[in-house]
Amino acid sequence: MGKMRKTYDLAFKKKAVDLYMKEGMGYKTIAKELGIEHSMVRRWVKHFETEGIQGLEEKRGKAKGPGKGRPRTRPEGPEMRMKRLEAENEMLKKLLKM
Repeated sequence: MGKMRKTYDLAFKKKAVDLYMKEGMGYKTIAKELGIEHSMVRRWVKHFETEGIQGLEEKRGKAKGPGKGRPRTRPEGPEMRMKRLEAENEMLKKLLKM
């Protein structure tokens, strides 16, 4: 089974960011105090600096933009379509010879 990732609320993330930005504490010190990885603190600070408070909101599972997520398959290009059709034809020829 997959490893479950812990989700932290906005107030918790903001506290970590404030400790870094306002109190001048280091990533590792904050991480040790809050019981999290220092890379998470660094990521939250980076997101806060670029996007503000919205950067700290949970983004997993939320589709962006008008397309509501990426398409499940890529559109097939003309060259790929030709190769696929040629392979199908070869397979059919072999089946008919049997």
